[in-house]
Parts: sequence; structure tokens; C-alpha cells
Amino acid sequence: MTARIAFQGEPGAYSHQACHQARPHLEALPCATFEDVIEAVRSGEAVEAMLPVENSTYGRVADIHRLLPDSGLHIIDEAFVRVHINLLGVPGSSIADITDAWSHLVLLPQCAGFLRKHQIKGRVSPDNARAARDIAEKGNPAHAALASELAGEIYGLDVLARHIEDHDQNTTRFLIMSQQPDMTRRADHMMTTFVFQVRNIPAALYKAMGGFATNGVNMTKLESYMVGGSFTATQFYADIEGHPDDHNVQLAMDELKYFTSHLHILGTYPADRLRD
Repeated sequence: MTARIAFQGEPGAYSHQACHQARPHLEALPCATFEDVIEAVRSGEAVEAMLPVENSTYGRVADIHRLLPDSGLHIIDEAFVRVHINLLGVPGSSIADITDAWSHLVLLPQCAGFLRKHQIKGRVSPDNARAARDIAEKGNPAHAALASELAGEIYGLDVLARHIEDHDQNTTRFLIMSQQPDMTRRADHMMTTFVFQVRNIPAALYKAMGGFATNGVNMTKLESYMVGGSFTATQFYADIEGHPDDHNVQLAMDELKYFTSHLHILGTYPADRLRD
């Protein structure tokens, strides 16, 4: 049986594109929700999961940080995927024919300039790939989808306009996760991701972060979110440059442990080349 990588969305989604780019040797398995993606790996239906965590234009992907710590999975790689938005129409249509274009809510503002210029009304779809499938099924030459070129190939749509996004650096960061951790040093530039909760003492977060500064460890991300439905229970998600075996990282993590009530390393993995 072919090994598979699970992603959230329909065939042709940007997560599907990420699977093609980062794991071309694995068969992509579409799933309805992020929870379904995680469960597919837990059950053995897929060997890896492709999960988006943030986008350079609209920020953090909702729910992902909440799901990762309890998923039972480990981060083994990251993938930066350039998000190119394309206007897809039924064969034979042209930009001049299009009056309405459908896509996911977060994609519409990213190509607002193009839509305004061509007097096209943006319409909301649950998923950009779903929008492409719906346009193909209905066959209306006045309607289009805003989606990936992969979606156009899958559903037999013409690319009426390529790369219409307003920002030319629009990129989504994905985490590739598996049941088994891989703590080997596979590159010179390694990343480590962890979550933690600080002890209930004055200036605990400030003191916990001090170890990274004094030991020269670069923290590239620090985000907080509430856990357990409480306004007082806060968990932090962090990315740092380095491997847990690095001496300066060990010192920083030892200091962090002193000021935390919970610390869980989600994975260590090579930095994507586009990170630099």
C-alpha cells in the first residue's frame, strides 16, 4: 500500500499543494478537519500530517496551536509554501466574462485589488478547492474560483489570470508531523518547537525568557493562548533556533524549566530553506 500524508481540505487546496512540494513521494489524503488529519496519522491511515500554522498575510491559523500539544504527534519538518492565487474559470471563459468569484474567506482580501480593478464580486466558499470544484460542476462562464493552479488542473478549469494576490510574498508555513519523533541533527540550521506554562510567581515569564537571551538562543516565535476555558491558565507556544543537544540551548531550557509548571517539546527539525 502507498504511504500517505494527510491534509485538511479538498483536492487542490493549498495544503494539497504543500504535500506535493514537500512530500512528492507520498500519496496525499484529503481530510475534512484538522482533527481528522491528526486522527489519520494516529490510526495509521497516513504516515504523516501536513498542518498549516501561520500565513505571512493573515497570521496564525486558528485552532492549530490548541490541537498540537495533545495530538500525540511530533514535528519532524517544516515547509514554507508560496501562496499564488489564480482566477479559474470554465473552459472558454475570459476575465471579461467574470462577474463573481468564490474562495475561502481569508483569500478574498488577499486579492481585493484585482477584484476591484475588474469589477468582480468576491463570494465566500468554505474552501478554495471546493470553490473550484463547484465552478467546474455548475459550468457558468460568468463565475470563477480563486484557488491554486493545482485545483484548476484537478477540476479541468482554465487559468484566466495567474498570481493575482496583492502581496507578492504571501507564504504559508506548514508543520509536517508523524507518530515518531526524529531528534537527529539533519541540518546545520535546526529549529525546536515547544509549549510551556509558567509557574504562578511574579515575573515568571520574564525570568523564563532570560535564559534564552543570556545564552544567545534566538527565539523566532512566542505566542500565548488560553487553555482549559480559563482566563488565568495561559500556555505559550515557542520556536527557537537550535537543537536540544546544543550546549546553549540546554542551558536556556534548564532555566526555562525552573520557572515553568509544564514544558513539552513538540519537535526538532531542519529549518526550511525559505526561512532564510
